[in-house]
Amino acid sequence: MLSGMADGWAPGGIDTSVPSPARIYDYLLGGKDNFAVDRAAADKILEALPDVLTVATENRAFLGRAVRHVAEQGVRQFIDLGAGLPTNGNVHQVAHEVHPDARVVYVDNDAMAAAHARALLRDDKVAVVHADIREPSAILADEAVTRLIDFDEPFALVATAVLHFISDADDPHAILAAFTAKMAPGSHLILTHGSVPDPSHEDELVNDAYKGSGTDPSGRTPASIRAFFNGLDFLAPGDLVQPRDWPTPTGAPAPKTLTVLAGVARKP
Repeated sequence: MLSGMADGWAPGGIDTSVPSPARIYDYLLGGKDNFAVDRAAADKILEALPDVLTVATENRAFLGRAVRHVAEQGVRQFIDLGAGLPTNGNVHQVAHEVHPDARVVYVDNDAMAAAHARALLRDDKVAVVHADIREPSAILADEAVTRLIDFDEPFALVATAVLHFISDADDPHAILAAFTAKMAPGSHLILTHGSVPDPSHEDELVNDAYKGSGTDPSGRTPASIRAFFNGLDFLAPGDLVQPRDWPTPTGAPAPKTLTVLAGVARKP
């Protein structure tokens, strides 16, 4: 794995003694915007769940394919929830290859992710909102969102590998529904989520791996994940699949220690 930032440097207000999901993901993708505490947490996760590196890479590749497909359907607006740190294949990069005038809003509650993104993304068609997705009303009313997103036109809501960090107590389905309620016909949802067969017997391996990592993922059943798409029509292949198998099955064996499901759907 690549080494990360020197721990003596960080944007103001960033606590480098606590691992961050965004920086852990950055490290797993081979990025450099992470600290020793993030690398230690990621290495612990990798030791227990060696599939996590493959799953992270495949999740990122799925994001690129899905954004391109949705843009090719004519969508020119994107809101990326839990966007994380900028890296290759960002939503705006893919969308702008199809529509140079596409508008993108990134949302993340990680101060470093937001600060770093603002420093890099100097484009009047791209904005970064430092906010918690558990507060959808505040996000939807944010000046950057209302400036770039026309809710009377179709937009794509991206929620990849983020909702499993929202506890049931915070009602992730209601949170996402607040965003999808703003969707005009022709809008799309692009989503991935960690999955378990039975949440009452959630894999202890996953819990132990993430303990002390600054994250507390909640894998959900396929039925619970499918409920995020209520009121929307799945695109081909017509249901949730592993990220690698969207939109075409690869025939590759399923990961042994970690399962993520992906789907793309359209609002009729």
